[in-house]
Amino acid sequence: MFEQTFKNIDDILHKDAGCGSELDYVEQTSWVLFLKYLDDLEQDKATAAELTGKEYTPIIAPEFQWNVWAAPKIKKSGTLSGVEMDHNALSGDDLADFVNIQLFPYLKKFKTEATSADTLEYKIGEIFSELKNRIQSGYNLREVINLIDTLRFRTHAEKHEMSHLYEDKIKNMGNAGRNGGEYYTPRPLIKTIIKVVHPKIGDRIYDGAVGSAGFLVEAFDYLRNSKELTTKDIETLQKKTFYGKEKKSLAYIIATMNMILHGVEAPNIIHTNTLAENIADIQEKDRYDVILANPPFGGKERVEVQQNFPIKTGETASLFMQHFVKILKAGGKAGVVIKNTFLSNTDNASISLRKLLLEDCNLHTVLDLPGGTFTGAGVKTVVLFFEKGAPTRKVWFYQLNLDRNLGKTNALNEKDLAEFVELQKTFSESENSWSIDVATIDKATYDLSAKNPNKKEEVALRQPNEIVEEMQRLDEESAEVLKSILELI
Repeated sequence: MFEQTFKNIDDILHKDAGCGSELDYVEQTSWVLFLKYLDDLEQDKATAAELTGKEYTPIIAPEFQWNVWAAPKIKKSGTLSGVEMDHNALSGDDLADFVNIQLFPYLKKFKTEATSADTLEYKIGEIFSELKNRIQSGYNLREVINLIDTLRFRTHAEKHEMSHLYEDKIKNMGNAGRNGGEYYTPRPLIKTIIKVVHPKIGDRIYDGAVGSAGFLVEAFDYLRNSKELTTKDIETLQKKTFYGKEKKSLAYIIATMNMILHGVEAPNIIHTNTLAENIADIQEKDRYDVILANPPFGGKERVEVQQNFPIKTGETASLFMQHFVKILKAGGKAGVVIKNTFLSNTDNASISLRKLLLEDCNLHTVLDLPGGTFTGAGVKTVVLFFEKGAPTRKVWFYQLNLDRNLGKTNALNEKDLAEFVELQKTFSESENSWSIDVATIDKATYDLSAKNPNKKEEVALRQPNEIVEEMQRLDEESAEVLKSILELI
């Protein structure tokens, strides 16, 4: 039901003058979806309060509640639920004016009126401070609202299905241009990174390039299913575990929405340029136990931003690596995706960064990924797994060699990475894995190129005609040698 509803909504938005791409479809679907989700959440809280004899005060004022402006119902005999949509509900210019002039300004005010930044009220205010309604036709908006009103977010199964379909929409943004794909890291890869890093409840988990919050969402699911949760555990996961920063407005909105739809009510995600912060100002209280991240490929930062880092470079990912090393606690663990050229670039900044990583952290594992891992991105990547606090002695490499080419219709899956996860537990050597002693690497370059010494070279078999031709050639050479010998006798 969810999937078909999303397709129908996209068809409506495709006709609207204010929505020009898949990115717009996701953004506009998101805010309407969020308000319906919020309405269901408020109903659940009211029911829970009633069962315990308490009174629940709704977050949203009566005139701005979903069942008043968006989907007012009237009692109707003969219908399945006993109610149907009120045909006098706002539509056309009346609906567009209400949303633009009354609803959005009302919701924006939550940001300044909320008691603290870790409340759902504050997040509502932040989301609607960043958004604007782009659906120009109030009639199209009415159709979208009517479709979303058919969705329910009451049971765990419904929320689970909804969150997965929302993830699919984020993934499809990679086809929409405007760098939409940078928001999406393949979920099998994220799940594998989390398995290896193995966070635990009580850790503060951070992604400074949060994108669509894929790492934080999967870490939440991993920890939520790691054991039987106590009330204290649930509160810890909701408020004191997941932290992120995101520079781009749309990605920030999607990240916040994504976490809320997955069950984190007030995500600790900040809309800011992480790299604009001077890392010299990072103090112990700012540090995290776990870092999970995939900083943007190939970005460039301005000179004034570079001044915030001791190793000067315009390469965004290299600046993020300095930030991650600095903001990780002693004893903290990290899994970071980066271009494979990080291991071997010969510029001064890359050499200095590798030296920093090897001296300040234990870079214990490097996962070398095949091309095509990131759909639509023609770059090869590696995943760096490291712990802060002790220098690196040995690095264990695993080269993922698959018997197929990865692509949009043949994506990476968890089974592909199963051998890596198993061998990594003991740093075992195999045809695909090996270790290097840091004492043996060139201290002038700190080159860490992933050159597999255990990979068997495939011997190409020759065609029969090539073998016959080679035999004839050798016979002719033998005859010439024999002739020369006889002439000498």
